[in-house]
Amino acid sequence: QWGSKRTGPDLARVGGRYSDEWHIDHLTDPQSVVPESVMPKYGFLANRLIEPEHIADRLSTDAMVGVPYTSEMIELAKADFAAQADPNSDTAGLQERYGAAAFPGGKDVVVSNFDRQPGITEMDALIAYLQVLGTMVDFTTFQPDMAR
Repeated sequence: QWGSKRTGPDLARVGGRYSDEWHIDHLTDPQSVVPESVMPKYGFLANRLIEPEHIADRLSTDAMVGVPYTSEMIELAKADFAAQADPNSDTAGLQERYGAAAFPGGKDVVVSNFDRQPGITEMDALIAYLQVLGTMVDFTTFQPDMAR
């Protein structure tokens, strides 16, 4: 089928496998980390600040189409957004909503200034996303569909 060939690694369980620094280097200059990589450079993401002013609206819309966000998650989204990128913030509520306690077999939310720069950038967001992939799944209870 056209477009079905995957290029690059399976990202399903990449969360926590590589350091934030590795991701920064890989996103900024992929070939410096993996010489045979055909991935384009995404260093520009470190220069693109993101603001959370509409995050609650976004989550509310997602909830309307079936994403299981609670009203508490939506109400606290802006604070959680800022807390995840600030290692000096109070993250107790963030961990309670999204960490190991919320997902059996899961892990605590990684809190970091992911790209090591002031402000929250698209690089921070992408690294935070990559660091969580596969960490909120209890693979011991996973039952693959053998018919696929």
